Amino acid sequence: MEILVFKTNVEDKKQVHKLYPLLKALQGILRWNIDLQDIDKVLRIEAVSISPRIIETALEKAGYFCKELED
Repeated sequence: MEILVFKTNVEDKKQVHKLYPLLKALQGILRWNIDLQDIDKVLRIEAVSISPRIIETALEKAGYFCKELED
């Protein structure tokens, strides 16, 4: 299992709820959450065998900014 962390522009709970079916559809994602209090609106994903690029692309197609944060 790996932990992936992304900077996003998700602003509120309504947008978080819109992401639920999108992220659920991606195979390999076990759990996820977004810290709306953080300035970077951090999306944290626990996953198995999924590329960060797949997640970035999926969110960008949905109209959100998403960029992996490096260690």
